Amino acid sequence: MSISLASAADRRCVLGLVLALCLVLGFPVRAQADDATPEQARLAAALRQLDAIDRLIAPEIAQPRDERSRYHFDYTRLAADLERVRTGIRDYLSPPRAQPRDPAVLLGDYRRSSTPSVTATEASP
Repeated sequence: MSISLASAADRRCVLGLVLALCLVLGFPVRAQADDATPEQARLAAALRQLDAIDRLIAPEIAQPRDERSRYHFDYTRLAADLERVRTGIRDYLSPPRAQPRDPAVLLGDYRRSSTPSVTATEASP
């Protein structure tokens, strides 16, 4: 299981950026009277950050998986969730219709096992 240092460092960088983005977008921002940045500008900045993360994970999606490792980070699922977040922000900034809509559910679980998992129905006789 030899992983090049550059690849491991890139993955740590991507994961760090994803965690930072989750922290930034996940926690509500307190409104302050002296806050001069409008909400639309902050959301546009969030869209730019999502685009930057997409550019970072694009090479990882294109690389073949290391079949020797047991678990793999599912970059494809992460990219799909980032697209859902991006779509939600764009819909908020310029709503296509006046009716409320049901937002898409994020998948969240980004760890894939290379071996088939045993389900509860298979484990019990």
